Amino acid sequence: VQLVESGGGLVEPGGSLRLSCAASGSIFRINDVAWYGQAPGKERDLVASMISRGNTNYTNYADSVKGRFTISRDNTKNAVYLQMNSLKPEDTAVYYCNAKITPYRGLSAYEYWGQGTQVTVSS
Repeated sequence: VQLVESGGGLVEPGGSLRLSCAASGSIFRINDVAWYGQAPGKERDLVASMISRGNTNYTNYADSVKGRFTISRDNTKNAVYLQMNSLKPEDTAVYYCNAKITPYRGLSAYEYWGQGTQVTVSS
C-alpha cells in the first residue's frame, strides 16, 4: 500500500490550497484517515482526522484550523483531501497523509503514511 500526497505549494496569506492523498495497492477498506502537519523544528501534529463508523464519518480538527480547513474522502477513488482556506503564515509546514487500511478482508488494519507535501504561506 502506498499513499501519495499532492497539491502543496507556495500561496499568499488568505489564499487556498487543496491537498490530495491517493492510496494505491492492496486495499480492501480504508478506515480512519487524517492529515498531520510538521512545521520546521517542531513535532508532527494532528491537523484533521476523519473516523468512520458504519455510515457515519466523525471529523476532528486542531483548534488552529477550525473553520478554515476541511477534511473529506472519496471512497470510490481511495482518496483523501484537505481543503485549506484563509491560509496563514503559521500554517507553513510539511503535510502528511495518514490512513489505517485493511489490505485484505479478515486482516487487521495497518497504519500508513505518505511522503509529505510542502505548504508555504508567504507574501
